[in-house]
Amino acid sequence: MAVPMERVTDRILSIRGRRVILDADLAEVYGVPTKAINQAIKRNAERFPEDFAFRLTAEEKTERVTNCDRFVRLKHSTVLPLVFTEHGAIMAASVLNSPRAIEASVYVVRAFVKMREALTSHKELVRRLDEMEGKVDRQFKVVFDAIRALMEPPTKPRRRIGY
Repeated sequence: MAVPMERVTDRILSIRGRRVILDADLAEVYGVPTKAINQAIKRNAERFPEDFAFRLTAEEKTERVTNCDRFVRLKHSTVLPLVFTEHGAIMAASVLNSPRAIEASVYVVRAFVKMREALTSHKELVRRLDEMEGKVDRQFKVVFDAIRALMEPPTKPRRRIGY
């Protein structure tokens, strides 16, 4: 069964400056219960150094639950979820050793690569814009400022809680 790459790409988050995927999301992609992944990781802890997999802190978990409706199921969980980097997700497929996990690991790698390429192309666009701005008259400064403003990620105003 083919796993849609969009389904994997949409699950990749940025936490602690790394691109990661939650254990529950990886379990869904690999077609196993989250508990099975966590047990396999526990049995093979030496294969998962900090740069492959790590547990979210309580604050990181709360931030995810607060900012994304998709994580509402984590809200009342007493267990802090594991997150996997690209290398950790591949290692998880190898310790699960199921045909679907091996097949899906290819899609996971491609999703991480796609995310990396998107970030690289964004940096390239910024560099080229800087070059163009240096070559063009000052009258176009307004245009370049507007383009830069459009490239910035939107910021949502935080709702106040309480009075």
